[in-house]
Amino acid sequence: MKYDRISMTVQGQKTGEARLTAYLLDPVSVSPERTRPLVIVVPGGGYQYCSDREREPIVMKFLAMGCHACILDYSVSPNRFPVALRELALAIATVRDHAKEWQVDPESVLVCGFSAGGHLACSIGTFWNRSVTYEGIGRKAEEVRPDGLILCYPVITSGEYCHAGSFEELLGEGAQPELGQAVSLELRVTEQMPPVFLWHTVTDDTVPVENSLLLASAMQKNHVNFEMHIYPSGCHGLSLAAEETAGSRDYFLEPGCQSWVLLVQSWIENQRWKKKQDA
Repeated sequence: MKYDRISMTVQGQKTGEARLTAYLLDPVSVSPERTRPLVIVVPGGGYQYCSDREREPIVMKFLAMGCHACILDYSVSPNRFPVALRELALAIATVRDHAKEWQVDPESVLVCGFSAGGHLACSIGTFWNRSVTYEGIGRKAEEVRPDGLILCYPVITSGEYCHAGSFEELLGEGAQPELGQAVSLELRVTEQMPPVFLWHTVTDDTVPVENSLLLASAMQKNHVNFEMHIYPSGCHGLSLAAEETAGSRDYFLEPGCQSWVLLVQSWIENQRWKKKQDA
């Protein structure tokens, strides 16, 4: 396996810089020219930090599926919207810049986001063709478009069921209501949104399941290709829902939710098969 790390700066950053850490599978002897999908993992953390539980353990699962993977450590508070969005856009473009070198299929660059990272991942899915995203990094819209989104218990709405803390860190205290509405993503879905895999739990009392339900309703109305799984129980922030990411905190262990990893593997394979059929 190869390992690469790229630092990125974008317009509007107040502190620090974003880092893209790539984990790249070696070519196999039977198919040395084979290209693979690549998944950019975007951890949660309420736009305050990037959770360790939603970093390398997730990457290892995607590598086991035969995908390359990256972790995006994006800028959090006191940086404000659209800094992190531009960083994710630049990360996608950077992966495509390295597609030949890294043996990545440039038409299978996916983003997997958790909680507030799910909001960021969904944001690039809804804002990829808006000038605020791509012009701020000197790119074209098609260079920053993700080919698919994997959204895990995502923050979506700034309305009744919002996770207020995430929006306060993203926008700043006292932000105008209009700005909150602008990043309430169920209101920003269009037919140009890429395919989505989405999962949540009914008993999530931090980011209510209505976030995913509102997004699913908007995607249905706009004819977006999506697959959704709602599990009956499980707290917020489950990650893999297994011992590997639960540690000594048993409330993060939820065997009934562990199937999302197998389900998303099938979804990735199905998306690639459909593209081949349509080509």
